[in-house]
Amino acid sequence: MKLVFATQNKNKFIEISKLIPKGYELSNLLDLNFHEELPENQLTLEGNASEKAKFVYDNFSVNCFADDTGLEIEALNGRPGVFSARYGGESKNPELNILKVLNELKGIANRNAQFRTVISLWLNDKEYFFEGIVKGEIIKEKIGSGGFGYDPIFIPKGYSKSFAEMNLEEKNKISHRAIAFNKLKLFLENL
Repeated sequence: MKLVFATQNKNKFIEISKLIPKGYELSNLLDLNFHEELPENQLTLEGNASEKAKFVYDNFSVNCFADDTGLEIEALNGRPGVFSARYGGESKNPELNILKVLNELKGIANRNAQFRTVISLWLNDKEYFFEGIVKGEIIKEKIGSGGFGYDPIFIPKGYSKSFAEMNLEEKNKISHRAIAFNKLKLFLENL
């Protein structure tokens, strides 16, 4: 089955490519020669994932899926949430995003947080949703050089390493994106 992962994020595509089972041909927006920003005008992860996937489905007539992911911090009332990528400004700079989160959490003991991914799959004129959540905590300074986004300041529950200290195989066993994608994969395998 051919599927398009509606993303231009190389790191996300690499993560998901490692999880795709045999028999699936996965491509991305660059393979479709699409280099513009996908629309993300919604106020929820579900809304953004749906908007992106539907845009690609409608404009390229291909079965596809898109994800939206947010870091939801308890003490910040769920922020940055849907605004995670642009939390430190429109430049989508991960360093500025991390800096803003760490500044907002200064002096706050409750560091509970979760990463949440929502995937919208558009398949033969129907939409399906899949969600993955990993709970953890925000640490006080960056640790590790792997991963991307908020990975250097997030330690998943039950672990002593940040996502940025884990290799891709370790992260893919427990990550929010892997959980959501494995639900999608199971759905596709049972079609």
